[in-house]
Amino acid sequence: MTARRRRTWSSRRLKARVRRWAWGAGAVVLLGLALMWKTVWPYVVGVALATLLGGVVWWLLRAHRSAVSGDRAWQAAEERKAREVAMSDVDAMTWQRFEQYVAQLCRRDGCTQVVVSGKTGDLGADVVGLMPDGRRLVIQCKHYAPHRTVGSGEMQKFLGTARAEHGADIAVYVATCNFTAAAGKLAMKHQIFAMHRDLLGAWVRGSTLESLLPLNGTGGGPPRGRRPAR
Repeated sequence: MTARRRRTWSSRRLKARVRRWAWGAGAVVLLGLALMWKTVWPYVVGVALATLLGGVVWWLLRAHRSAVSGDRAWQAAEERKAREVAMSDVDAMTWQRFEQYVAQLCRRDGCTQVVVSGKTGDLGADVVGLMPDGRRLVIQCKHYAPHRTVGSGEMQKFLGTARAEHGADIAVYVATCNFTAAAGKLAMKHQIFAMHRDLLGAWVRGSTLESLLPLNGTGGGPPRGRRPAR
């Protein structure tokens, strides 16, 4: 206990000594400035102005970064809100209406010869057509509740028929929900474009199918010459 008191007392004495030295040094500096004011005042004023200007610039930069960050956050929130409003309409569709809607989006983006199967047993080809550059497009549509997921088993069935049965150059699996990690990995490996809920929301809001393809798998090989639909 005595040793602790001694350390506390020594610490207090050291702090008091430092304060005295600081006050003394400050007094000497002020005295020097007073005696040499005519010589040093331009430098003192210059340093003060530079410090003030630096502070103003720093404050402006900080305010600008804060404003930009807030604006980006607001824009992102508005985009999410708009996408969810659009997706709420999609969620309310029947699976038949959803397939027709996907076909409409394809036509909007310049696809031609777009046909909707509209029946079971279509071997994964709910919507077929031609991309604007002539590549054959095959789309599997899955209208699930947002909380559900598309698993690897469903993805395997589609990749087994998209090219072998339908000759797809661009194979797209579009869903109103998300894909499991295994399904997404399988899609990337076999160049299937897995259009999950967020990407579908972007498509609904105006992004073109062509622009979305690089975001989650290419969907197929290089462009080919235009050929007739099968």
